[in-house]
Amino acid sequence: MKRIIILIMIGSIIMTSCEKQPDVAVISTKYGDMVLEFYPNLAKKHVDSFITHAKNGYFDGTTFHRVIPGFVIQGGDPNSKDDDRSNDGMGGNAAKFYGEGEEENPETWTLPAEFNDRLHITGTLSMARSQAPNSAGSQFFICAGPTPQLDNKYTVFGQVVEGLELIQKIVNTPRDRRDNPKEKVEMTVKIIPRSEALDN
Repeated sequence: MKRIIILIMIGSIIMTSCEKQPDVAVISTKYGDMVLEFYPNLAKKHVDSFITHAKNGYFDGTTFHRVIPGFVIQGGDPNSKDDDRSNDGMGGNAAKFYGEGEEENPETWTLPAEFNDRLHITGTLSMARSQAPNSAGSQFFICAGPTPQLDNKYTVFGQVVEGLELIQKIVNTPRDRRDNPKEKVEMTVKIIPRSEALDN
């Protein structure tokens, strides 16, 4: 009997150690890298869309086109890849059809709201949208400080777990009247296993 119990315990330990680590996002900029974890249990569609875009290279070469100290850094707009600053913040769509928009027209795809009880604190990853709750596309923001005015009104779907100091470097870069950094802050976004991203 003892032998069986020991074997079960060993098997359990092996299975636990072999469990796949959840994937994280690594956002790389000229200031360094930020590592973000996801909350698929709270915002499954938002996490899925973000990861799909990242794996397809959709975010690579986009910029943080809106930076407001004490508030947010916002990015993820494909319009920000070119040199026309006037349309930054006006583009982007969901990575898949989630029931919002015209199924045959990917440019109209948006995300249904998945509001939850996670607070908007420093490093929170949340989704930008227009006044309509189900209007989020590809643009996301990261909070540069506590922003309780956004709680339960925007979909939180992740959190910066490494590289919080980079948010302050980005948010304090010189900006124009539209809060767009005068010098582009471009990004690349990769999805990798958590065990490969975090310092031990």
